[in-house]
Amino acid sequence: MSMRSYRPAAFQARISAVTHSIRFRMALWFVGILALILAGFSVFIYTRQAHEYSRETAVRLEAKSRQLADYYRLAFHQEFDRDRADATQPTSISNTLPLLQEDDALLLVGAHGEILQKLGPLGASDIAPLMRASQQAVLDAGLQAAIAPVSIDFRLNGKPGAAPNYQFVVSPIDGDAMRASLILGGPLDSDIRLSQLLLTLGLGSLGILIVALGGGYWLAGRIMKPVQIITHTARTISGSDLSRRLRLNGHDELSELADTFDQMLDRLQAGFDRQRQFTADASHELRTPLTIIELEASRALGRPRSPAEYESALMTIKSENELMSRMVNDLLTLARMDAGQTILHSESLDISDVALDAVDRLTPLARQKHVELVAGDLPEVKVNGDRQFLNQMLTNLVENAIKYSSRSAHPQVHVETGHTPGSDGAGDWAWVSVQDNGPGIPAELIPKLYDRFYRVDEARGHEDEGLDEPGKPRPSGSGLGLSIVQWIVQSHGGHIDVHSRPGEGATFVVNFPAGRA
Repeated sequence: MSMRSYRPAAFQARISAVTHSIRFRMALWFVGILALILAGFSVFIYTRQAHEYSRETAVRLEAKSRQLADYYRLAFHQEFDRDRADATQPTSISNTLPLLQEDDALLLVGAHGEILQKLGPLGASDIAPLMRASQQAVLDAGLQAAIAPVSIDFRLNGKPGAAPNYQFVVSPIDGDAMRASLILGGPLDSDIRLSQLLLTLGLGSLGILIVALGGGYWLAGRIMKPVQIITHTARTISGSDLSRRLRLNGHDELSELADTFDQMLDRLQAGFDRQRQFTADASHELRTPLTIIELEASRALGRPRSPAEYESALMTIKSENELMSRMVNDLLTLARMDAGQTILHSESLDISDVALDAVDRLTPLARQKHVELVAGDLPEVKVNGDRQFLNQMLTNLVENAIKYSSRSAHPQVHVETGHTPGSDGAGDWAWVSVQDNGPGIPAELIPKLYDRFYRVDEARGHEDEGLDEPGKPRPSGSGLGLSIVQWIVQSHGGHIDVHSRPGEGATFVVNFPAGRA
């Protein structure tokens, strides 16, 4: 494509973008509303001025008509006597009257409809319509016509170049010598003032609209500038960089929109960060058992070994496979929870039954770990929830208690249920506590317990060699159990608290809204 053909296309694209923009449409709406206001104002001014000119013309014509009526009475009295009342025209009447201006029109009509005198721009085609209009006006005025002149509007067509819009007054002439009607007219706008006013209003309104269009376009640009900033920032944001923020300082609607946009970006960045961290941690955690499985299999296949060595290698592979399977299941569970694909089947149930079921199922595991698992008082407390997820929540908590309990201290893990102390029974809360007598958790590490893949064994203080028991492996886990517990608790409208001190064990307390069937 040549440069000449490219420039018009680019120019047309630019013009199209401007004309279709909200900024341009806002300016057009502003100019359109202003045009309506100016049109209404111009019509008001023009109508008011035209009425004022009409009133001035009527006053001027009435004053002249009275003077001319006196003149004609005097002329008829001097020229005619009573015996010659039917004469056509007195010789003393002049065809040039000093009171008349150049554009004034005069028609003197006798008592029998004869034309006694015609002056001014009256054509032959104007006389008959003017006489009919004047007679009709006099009839409509009735008695008022005998007191004051009657005004009528008439449009002349007889004389080229004459102002077509005229106003006439009809005055009766009653004298001893003769009876007649004086029809005197003058142009409504002899000085073309209305035309000049109309031109002034038109040019002034056009100039104001042009200035308003430019000013409105500039003002709309100022108003839409935050939107342009939002658009530019949105274009620069990508999945790998969510650090850009608008941070518009203001208190208007666009600033509120920008703040909402920033908050959305904060949530998106936090979500992406969690997703990246989750992926990295999952890769790291899955790599460890896979590496151990590969090493054990390679070591077993490296050379012929005894059945006991093969059995040891297979037990290690089986243990790591179980750990990896549980981790994968936990990852799938969390992924469904994050995606909103987990459906809770809520029903009214006794939380004590769920707690007792978890204790019964994990008692063999506690015996294997040489830990005595004890269930405390289990009164009947109704809650609304999903039995399967509540069972999984208590299972994870009890497993953690067994895992971190010290063998030498013969700990007891208590599972208790009850009502919130001091409540009146209305809107009450049920609580479940799981307690161990392990090494405890430092206070600064408690907020991190629910982070995914957080190493709970490190939080429990097993870095101290004195806390490890000879022949007992360190507690191990995927670091996802408490994350699942927190999601289950929150999805049931409850909350979980941890009370612990180093060397005094830890107690997990879960609170649920109590309910009835």
